[in-house]
Amino acid sequence: MNCFNKSDRFHPPAWRLAVAGLAVLLGGCATGPQPERAARFVFFPPPPEPPRVQYLTSINEGQDPEAVSGKLATFIVGGQISALPIVKPYGLAVASNQLVVCDTGAHALDILDLEQLTMRQFASGGNSKLGVPVNLAIDADGSRYVTDTGRNQVLHFGADDQLLNVLDGAVFGTNAQRFTGIALTPDRIYATDINGHCVRVFDKQTRAPRFTIPHNPLAEEAEEPGRLYMPVNLALDGYGRVYVSDLAACRVKVFDAEGKFLRAFGSQGDMPGQFARPKGIAVDLKGRVFVVDAGSQTCQIFDPEGRLLLYFGAPDSGGPDGAGTLGLPAAVCVDYENLARFQKYAAPGFILEELILISNQFGPHKISVFGLGTKE
Repeated sequence: MNCFNKSDRFHPPAWRLAVAGLAVLLGGCATGPQPERAARFVFFPPPPEPPRVQYLTSINEGQDPEAVSGKLATFIVGGQISALPIVKPYGLAVASNQLVVCDTGAHALDILDLEQLTMRQFASGGNSKLGVPVNLAIDADGSRYVTDTGRNQVLHFGADDQLLNVLDGAVFGTNAQRFTGIALTPDRIYATDINGHCVRVFDKQTRAPRFTIPHNPLAEEAEEPGRLYMPVNLALDGYGRVYVSDLAACRVKVFDAEGKFLRAFGSQGDMPGQFARPKGIAVDLKGRVFVVDAGSQTCQIFDPEGRLLLYFGAPDSGGPDGAGTLGLPAAVCVDYENLARFQKYAAPGFILEELILISNQFGPHKISVFGLGTKE
């Protein structure tokens, strides 16, 4: 993959207006494209460059499993059966045939079954009631770790929706933490702490804190380039490296599995390769890094060394009704398991290699689904 959009800037002034309106994040039921609109293909980069990313469709709602009654349901708005809306999505994760969305507007998890085409909302109650679920990670056993900024905790739910454990400031002697991002390894939990200016690493079995990234986040000597100012999201690659989107620094910072600083990329600005409000981040199996920016309203793809490859989703770059553009994107994830389910939305001869799912907190397309691939 060696191409990128050649425009000099991210289509100002449209994205600057979006930055000014960040406080007005509209929720509510959205409408998405009709199925026949899939014929109006939107590619990035635009011609004459070879296409590498295609906008496929959006997911805005799902049918209540109890209301389907044997009828064919659809995620695409336009179906005849009443559906549950995705209100204001933030974090998202895919595991097998399930897409799970942290719906900050509904104060719930939206759990979408990609095979049965249904959706249920999980909010729990009592001591396990969700406040403001922001991000989540799904473990190999199907359990879900959810960062909740309403409770300032990490909540661990089993695959059966039962609350198993809670991580909060008690384990390190403070209640001033504000967990946002979350990632897992077989033996560790990584959670970004905005107030602590660090990533906190916990033992998955004992829940005991192991160390922070950086190791002395509040020390005077903890200066750039490895200092974290406002770490909002993180992702892990296949080598255990930790990629952190630092919103205040307008950079992505990379550490090894033990917290040693390796490198950073990006800077503040509106040029390709720069950031205004970097939020969600993901790493694919080839080490490519995907970063969504709520300021420029783009998703940028970088190689493992932080060199820009491509960006997409900018205002005025899509198709009818804004198809293919992003609206205050918050999170991104990469999926390989559901390629066959979404290949039908691809243009003839465009072969999907991986899916890119992006949550939008503004506009008609709540979860935008893109495909990274090649044209035969």
